[in-house]
Amino acid sequence: MKNYLKLGLVSLALTSLVGCKDDDNEISQELSNPVDLKAHSVTPNFLKTTPEFSGVNIYPLLSSEDMLAESPAFVYGSMADGAGLIKNADNTYTLINNIEADYAIARITLDETFKPVRGEHILNAFATANTAQCSGSLITPEEHGFGPLYLSGGEWGGASKGVFVTDPLKDASSASFAQMLPAMGQWSTENAVAIGKNAYSEKTVVFIGDDHSDNEVPSGQLGMYVGNKGDLFGGQLFGLRVTDNSIDFEVDMIEGETYAIDFVALEETQIDLLDTEAKTKGAMGFSRLEDIDWRRGSAANNREIYFNVTGRKKPGLIGKGTAYGRVYKVTLNENDPTGVGTITCILDGDKVNGIAKSFHSPDNIVVTENFAYIQEDPNGYFDAADKMHYARLYQYNLNTGELKTVLECDQDTAETKGYGTTNSIWEITGMIDISDMVGVDETFLVITQNHGWEGGFTDPQANTSPSTGQGSVLHVINGLER
Repeated sequence: MKNYLKLGLVSLALTSLVGCKDDDNEISQELSNPVDLKAHSVTPNFLKTTPEFSGVNIYPLLSSEDMLAESPAFVYGSMADGAGLIKNADNTYTLINNIEADYAIARITLDETFKPVRGEHILNAFATANTAQCSGSLITPEEHGFGPLYLSGGEWGGASKGVFVTDPLKDASSASFAQMLPAMGQWSTENAVAIGKNAYSEKTVVFIGDDHSDNEVPSGQLGMYVGNKGDLFGGQLFGLRVTDNSIDFEVDMIEGETYAIDFVALEETQIDLLDTEAKTKGAMGFSRLEDIDWRRGSAANNREIYFNVTGRKKPGLIGKGTAYGRVYKVTLNENDPTGVGTITCILDGDKVNGIAKSFHSPDNIVVTENFAYIQEDPNGYFDAADKMHYARLYQYNLNTGELKTVLECDQDTAETKGYGTTNSIWEITGMIDISDMVGVDETFLVITQNHGWEGGFTDPQANTSPSTGQGSVLHVINGLER
């Protein structure tokens, strides 16, 4: 009997691998997946993992000094930032990537093995009015029920403060023409992120991060746009309001404590008028609200919003805004995104003996079903032992509350090899989960802005009068839990 059982199990296992054509289509695709994760850049890897993450593989995929085979004149420009990835019908890939300091958006084609082969720009500095394109996010049919569209934030430099929307497949010949979303308002826009379609079946909800850097009053607000499903133009703008009477400023919220919130309707859209209206109506101000993401998984998960506040250390902000940075979790109302919800500071970089005591300006964030990955852009506050480090990537377990350091930029080695100086601190940014897209689990893209690595790295097709020519590196990281 046992022998028959063993034979049956062996037969079942073989059937699972080589069985009928219809049942095994997905497995066959996995077995024949042409994606080959490896380094394609001539630039070395300068990301150093901690011992606990020594099994993680990091591959420099594309850098500013690389030349792509099908577009040798293309330059992967200065301060690459937010990104989104699309898989094409021919099994190639399209990466949409903000080039922050070139005030532009690039489109990079990767072949079926995931090797970058061509680059071009779909928005240039003329289109953006020389406004930095910081973080970005994709809207896709799979996650949102419409698209594809790419949202990006106009933050600093030029006059186009607000949310840009771009067709990721647009013809590059129209790179000088941009479209904005007036109903989402003007902010010092770090990012705009539409949450998953299952959060609210009949609504499209977009969150906007305001990287306002006031020296006296924390003034970065969390904006929220709510429209009918698929409508990015005709909806209503709101601002997050903490309704607990004991909370006047963000630092009044204690790490781990939960507070009631709602969202107040905003009518203004011009940046100064909008800021004044939000403050007048009691919207909470944060010290430079940066990137935003939402939790994957169930519909309830999709209503969990996470955002970073990078902090600002100025005398006028003491007792009002975070200095070294915080991460917040917002839980939205089950039935109405504007209804009563909650906010929790889950990580406080100012807490001397807290788990986030090493935080030095958290900036970008990506959230999976079980983890948040927090990326740093150090603001130069090297005034405590815990802050004396280069930019780090952290892993935060959403289920257990455990925080771990994944890696840190190895600028000491980089300097010896001629890639910048240790006086110009790099930024880790643009991290996205691409596991499902490439068919390789636990796979992410992440970018470094290699400040101090000067090489005139600006594509003239993006910007003819750049403010900086510092280099950037795009990496694949494999082996991080989701």
